[in-house]
Amino acid sequence: MASEKPLPAKSSSIRRRRTGGARTVDLSHARIDRAHALAPGLFRSLGPGDRKRLKLDITYDYGNGEKLEFWGKDPLGVFDMRVFQGLIAMAGPDGIILENSQKADETGQNLLTRLYEPADEEVRNAVIKPRSLEVRDSLKRLAREIGAPENGQSIKQIKHSIERLFGVTVMVRCGNKSLGSRLLSAYFSDDSNGALRASLNPRLAHAVMGGGPHARIDLIEARSLKSDAVRLLHQRLSAFVDPGKSRTVSTETLAGYIWPDPAESPRTARSRMTKVRKAVGELRSATGWNITEIKPDQWRFIRPRLIEHERDTLVP
Repeated sequence: MASEKPLPAKSSSIRRRRTGGARTVDLSHARIDRAHALAPGLFRSLGPGDRKRLKLDITYDYGNGEKLEFWGKDPLGVFDMRVFQGLIAMAGPDGIILENSQKADETGQNLLTRLYEPADEEVRNAVIKPRSLEVRDSLKRLAREIGAPENGQSIKQIKHSIERLFGVTVMVRCGNKSLGSRLLSAYFSDDSNGALRASLNPRLAHAVMGGGPHARIDLIEARSLKSDAVRLLHQRLSAFVDPGKSRTVSTETLAGYIWPDPAESPRTARSRMTKVRKAVGELRSATGWNITEIKPDQWRFIRPRLIEHERDTLVP
């Protein structure tokens, strides 16, 4: 497409090393739109049977009159969150910018049309569509970046996850205006060669390119985590504790980040609190976060500062 151009690599976004002659690229972080990262219940811990029993239907009041609604026939679990983080990270240094529908070929015009579904007639008919980002890579690369195996079963699991992400509708409401899109705007894969193409919705792309509030998710930290509970805590805490900052959060609040629904019994509530304390311990031991219990069930989280070479070079 004539409208495509590579996104300049951020110097802090990737580490390259050679292992046995093979080139391995480890992305260091993902820049996720803060509202997507904070939305309670968008990603959740799923038990046996939850995938069939539950639907995705949540509303998040982001503040300043802005509300986000997420709908999907399948709930999104922790593995889906890891795939989501990986796709957004890959869109950072390696993504293709999609921006000018007038210069695009027919395929590109169709893609850009699907990226954005505004209610405003002027925006819908504009020559220049909102910019988005497309990942063009492989399913194996995505598996490697999220710390998943690169075997056939894992690749199949990743494909199913991307399809669930693609099936989510996002509605942003602000005042009298509504703006709809998919969580992922487009998706393509090829089993014969493992090729992957996926594009982000305009709001996610805007954050990756430095245009809006974002949560910096450290993938080096994320790859070191093992349990679902600590992975959910890590993304949620990373969404409102910026590098070098601190926050105090109760164990009860942390439990709500993992299980958005109220506990069905006192026994379940106690079990959740125990799992939260264990997850906090894992986060403390696996990452550079400074975590202290300042009083019973009150935790102070201090996130490590970025060193100079880790700071982002924003895309204009």
